[in-house]
Amino acid sequence: MGKTKELSKDIRDKMVDLHKAGMGYRTIGKQLGEKATTVGAIIRKWKKFKTTVNLPRSGPPCKISPRGASMIIRKVRDQPRTTWQDLVNDLKRAGTTVSKKTISNTLRRHGLKSCSARKVPLLKPAHVQARLSSAPVNERSHSESLSLL
Repeated sequence: MGKTKELSKDIRDKMVDLHKAGMGYRTIGKQLGEKATTVGAIIRKWKKFKTTVNLPRSGPPCKISPRGASMIIRKVRDQPRTTWQDLVNDLKRAGTTVSKKTISNTLRRHGLKSCSARKVPLLKPAHVQARLSSAPVNERSHSESLSLL
C-alpha cells in the first residue's frame, strides 16, 4: 500500500467546520472529494488533540505489538519465575525479535516493576510435610487454651 498525499491544512479545517455544522462524514467526504474514513480520522484526531496539524511521533514505533505485550504480561502474572530470556524466546517463536531490555521496558510500562526469577524457590510440598511431621505437637496445652475461651 503506497503512501498517500497529505491533505492541506485548509481542507482539514474545512472538514472540522462542516462537522461542527452538523454534517456527517459521508456528506463531508462527498462535498470535499475525500473518503468518509479519511474525514472520520481527521475529525477523531481533532476531537482528541484539538488540532488538525500533523504532529510528530514521540520516539520510534513499538517493536512489540499490543498482542505480544499482553502475551508476555499474562505469562509473567501466571508464572512469576519466568525469566526475560524465556520471554525473548517466546516472542522469537511468534516472529518478533527483541532484546531483554525491550521486554523489561514493556513490563515496566504495564505496571510490572521487575521480572527476574527468584534465586531460591519457595518451600516444596515435601519440605512442608517434613517440617509439619517434625514439629512438636502439644495437644494438652492446645485443648486447655480452647477450654479457656
